[in-house]
Amino acid sequence: MSQASQVQEGSGLKAYKQWATVMMSFLMAVSISACGAKEAPLAEQSAPKPAPAAPSYPTKQIEYIVPYSAGGGVDLVARATADYLSKEWGQPIVVVNKAGGGGAVGAEYALKQAKPDGYTALAVNVSNTTMLTAGMVNSPVKNEDQIYAARIGKGTLAFAVKADAPWKDFTEFSQWVKENPEQLTWTSVGPAGFSAFGVAEWMDTIGADFSKSRMIVTKGASDSVPKVAGGHAVLAVHTVGEIMPMVQAGKVKILAVSGTERSPFLPDVPTAEELGIKGLTVFWWTGVSFAKGTPDYVVEKWQESIAKMEKDPAFVKKLSEIQVEAAYAKSADFIQDVNQETEYYTGLATKKNIRK
Repeated sequence: MSQASQVQEGSGLKAYKQWATVMMSFLMAVSISACGAKEAPLAEQSAPKPAPAAPSYPTKQIEYIVPYSAGGGVDLVARATADYLSKEWGQPIVVVNKAGGGGAVGAEYALKQAKPDGYTALAVNVSNTTMLTAGMVNSPVKNEDQIYAARIGKGTLAFAVKADAPWKDFTEFSQWVKENPEQLTWTSVGPAGFSAFGVAEWMDTIGADFSKSRMIVTKGASDSVPKVAGGHAVLAVHTVGEIMPMVQAGKVKILAVSGTERSPFLPDVPTAEELGIKGLTVFWWTGVSFAKGTPDYVVEKWQESIAKMEKDPAFVKKLSEIQVEAAYAKSADFIQDVNQETEYYTGLATKKNIRK
């Protein structure tokens, strides 16, 4: 090959390399640009978006349903709560009593008939939730029908008889019941009511025949305790607060309370456990719930406001005046407690043939 040809070939090779380098740089630039173009929308999609602000609530009157007659523990706690939150939120909360069916009538109205928009709250308690579900195979109201927003208070179970009843203490009374179960009459809002489970657990513990005792149906504590005072029933099992007015009036006497500690409102009255009757765990509680489908922001508002309310000395004093202890539980803990309690009461109801 001639020298001229070699020079020409070298020049061509050099030019080709330069062209190849330019093209490679160009392709890399295009590739990077394309990748950037593809990644941009993905980055935009994954970027966190600010959560929409919760709607203002409440903006109008709230109906607070109490499924029992006025004057009972659930009613009194609901009224104290309504008073506090009305002032806190600047909107009226009206307590409406819808008694009947052991608490089922009012519960069905609040959970199934009213609109689930947060403007109908239910004063829920142990009787119309865990006990109702445990006591009825086809309960008209179930745990899954509602959202438990917050627990508010609890009460100690107390056993009351007529003031001039012959038994000097709970031990003597329990022995009489064990020997004469057919003579025991006791009051309750229904077979799945708070009193029914309290009586069933106690009679099971002392070895008495629960099936031979007789229930007298009432509309609630305000109806139940006077029946005992008047001699129309032997026993009333309610909270200390619900029985206290008749105790102070000298119409009935409390023989014992359940639990492992004496009630702070009746320090001189012994617990059943002190008297050798162990294993009484039934206790009363009340709170607030809403129909399934109620917006989360409603539940959160009640949960947060009730937590604040229970730190307010004036509200705690109101509870103390009706012999109820503050017992706040947030929604998640409340739901867990309710589920565990339902399981226990279902077992008790099945054993004692309460479950129908």
